[in-house]
Parts: sequence; C-alpha cells; structure tokens
Amino acid sequence: MEIPNPETNQPRTVLIDPVTRIEGHAKISIHLDADGQVETARFHVVEYRGFETFCEGRPFTEMAAITARICGICPVSHLLAAAKTGDKLLAVTIPPAAEKLRRLMNLAQICQSHALSFFHLSSPDFLLGWDSDPAKRNVFGLIAADPELARSGIRLRQFGQALIEALGGRKIHAAWAVPGGVRAPLAEGLKERVLGQLPEMFAIAERALALFKQLMDTKLGEEREVFGSFPSLFMGLVGSDGRWEHYGGGLRIINAEGSVLVDGLSEDAYASVIAEAVEPWSYLKFPYYKPLGPEAGSYRVGPLARLNLCERIGTPRADRELIELRQRGGRVVSGSLYYHLARLIEIVACLEGIEALLNDPGIEGRHVRARASVNALEAVGVSEAPRGTLFHHYRVDANGLIEKVNLIIATGQNNRAMNRTVTQIARHYLDGAHLSEALLNRVEAGIRCYDPCLSCSTHAAGSMPLQVRLYGADGALVEERIRG
Repeated sequence: MEIPNPETNQPRTVLIDPVTRIEGHAKISIHLDADGQVETARFHVVEYRGFETFCEGRPFTEMAAITARICGICPVSHLLAAAKTGDKLLAVTIPPAAEKLRRLMNLAQICQSHALSFFHLSSPDFLLGWDSDPAKRNVFGLIAADPELARSGIRLRQFGQALIEALGGRKIHAAWAVPGGVRAPLAEGLKERVLGQLPEMFAIAERALALFKQLMDTKLGEEREVFGSFPSLFMGLVGSDGRWEHYGGGLRIINAEGSVLVDGLSEDAYASVIAEAVEPWSYLKFPYYKPLGPEAGSYRVGPLARLNLCERIGTPRADRELIELRQRGGRVVSGSLYYHLARLIEIVACLEGIEALLNDPGIEGRHVRARASVNALEAVGVSEAPRGTLFHHYRVDANGLIEKVNLIIATGQNNRAMNRTVTQIARHYLDGAHLSEALLNRVEAGIRCYDPCLSCSTHAAGSMPLQVRLYGADGALVEERIRG
C-alpha cells in the first residue's frame, strides 16, 4: 500500500509481516479529530459467508453436524447448541447419562480452547514484549524463549482434544451429540485413563496462573487500566443456585455495579431482552440489552463475564482463584486484560468438573438417546462456548425442514466492547499521527483479550491479516499498516 511520505512528499510502502494471531479477517481504522487526537477507532469484520441462509431447507436433525463445521476452533460449541435446540424440537428430555456426557465434552472443549488462546496466541505478547520482533512474537518465539511453557500449553490442549476425540470419535467436527442425546455411551477404560492424566493438567494450570498473576503485578500494571477497562453489562448462563454454569441454567444480566437486571431467564425468551444492531462498516452484528439501547445496553460475554455473574464456581481450587480474582479486580471486574486470568481459572474449573463427572456413576449409563418425531416448530438452544454465550434459534416446518436460522455468536456479543477497547488503546498509545509497532502490538493484544472467533461470527474462512488505517479529521487516509 503506497502512502505519502510527509517529509519527501513521495509515496512509501508500510508493510508488517507475519500474519497476526487472531482468527479470521479484519481491519482497524483510527479516526483523528481536528486537534489530531483519536476520535474513534473501529474494528471492521469484512468477510461474510452467510451460514444461516444456506442451512435453510436442511433437516433440523443435520444441524448439529452442519453447524459444527462453521469453525474448526470451537465445533463442540455449535454441536451442543444445535443438539439442545433439536431436543426442544423433539420435545424430549434427554437421558441423564447423555447430559453428563455432553457436559463432559463441553468442559474438554473449554479447556482445550482456553489453552490455545492463552499459551499459543496471547502469551507471546506478555513474555516476549510489545516491541519484540513480530517475526518472532508467536508460538515459535515462545518455544525458543520458554520451551517448558510452550510444551505445557500443547499438553493441556492435547488433553482436551483427546477427550473430545474419545467421546465423539474425532477431535474436530465430531457428529456425536444429536437431538435426543448422544450417539454412544462412555467408552470402557476412558474414565481411568483421563483421571490418571489430571494431576499433570492441574499442575500445568496452576503454574500458568502463578506466572500470569506475577506478570500482572510486575509488567502489566498499565495495561490493566487501558486494555478495555470500562463499565459495561455482562451476560451469561448461571445455575439456579448461583453457581458457575456452562451448559444449563438460566440467563443472567448484571450491570457494572453487580446489580442483577435479568435473572433465570429461559433462552426461549432471549428476544425479549436482546436485540441485534447492524453498522454499515462491519458484517459482525452488535447485540445489546433492549431496555437500555445499543450503546448503554452493550454487554460482554465469555470467561470474565461468567466469573462476574456467578456467586461461586462450586469446586474448591477454582473457588479459591475466584476469591483472589475479586480481591484483585473487585466484585465485578471491568478490565478486559483479566479475561486471560479468567480463562486460566476456568481451565481449573473444567479440570475439577471433568474429575467430578468421571467419578459420577451416572455417567456410565448405557441409555443415551431419546427418540421422537417433530413436536415443536420453533426452538432456541443455548450453551456457553469458550468465548461466551451461544444461541441457536431454528424454525422448522411440519417435516422438520429448516425455514429460518438465527445464530447469535459470542464474538458478536463482544463486538462493541472490542471497538471500545481498540479506541481506548489508540487514544492512550497513539504518538502523533504515526502507527508505531508498539501501538499495533497493543491493538492486537486488546482484541485478543476477547479471543474473537471471526469464522463463527461471520461464517467466513481464511487467514487473518490485520489492517490498520489512520484517518485525519478531514477523512483523508494518513497512514496504513498491514500484517499478513
């Protein structure tokens, strides 16, 4: 991309490589006011594939397998949300063993996805530095700088993926959860094998927690206050007793002070409190809490939201970490850098949950599927994906063929928060009318707090170059830099 050189008035090329560590394709534009200060910054999602539309006409019984293929990062999340929607179209209660097995797979999914996000995508920022060589600021640079940490992340992710594969037959796109339950019961010998691996996984998670807390105390003090630190609403699933939840429960929405605005809401009634706004500069929608409108009603979902919403996690190790999180950040933690700490706490919670489920005799039941025909023409299923609350809303005809689909994805629900985060970082770090390397690194890292999955949110595939544009008050392009 050629842009004018302010000193020679000759064009110059600004190119940054390699590909950034965000999934999907997006660009960022930074707009200056008449005084040369940052007025706003926008996170543009510019790819679109229309997954909802080409599901129309398919049997709803295929939706679990189809929607799992939206993304190779979090297929289990769509698999389970689709299966839960199918349960309601059949109007069946799935067997208890099937629900326990679905929960087990979801815990494995959250564990492996959080491990990918923290160890491979985000930790190079913290450990290698904002000004480090971008060619080395990636997982390969991490392997060279701290091979033990890199191996730990790989081991933890392998653990989650192996459990998913053992349950569903494949690590990715396992067509295992179906309307009415699951296709197969717990395999013989799996319980003992997984329980035997848990001590190592707990040790990895605890070392990562200690490391990140140390970094927050020693190196990331400024970032705690700048990386998406603002009041907002939070939404997610919570158990009926106030416990942390990832599969069942009801919807809760709180404000920045912790006051409960909505509690115990069924996913069937989500449209009574959630609306979706659109902007002409992004294919990613902007869901919001209806009573407050698009701006004041914007909310965050995901690991930090889940920990802000719950009264307790309900497992001893994770509850100790939750107490410490609140001692650090308050009862409602507003800084988005804490999303990384929340991910590590949820990994501990997932490991404890996996241990409890495998020690529950009910999970070994052989009856794992209820069968019926279409008994409802519209249904909503919800589950907590690693990145936040995921809604699948289907309408079918009498033969069970899909007439309409609406998918509300976690990354979309965090969209306005990501835009606010980019603006906040740009205002703090922009040095004159120049896009410095350190600024770009921090902008990327601010987006990575939310671990966005753009393939899920826009149903697009491909690599993720990051394009950052700086505009003057007159709307003219001042500078552009590209990664990837």
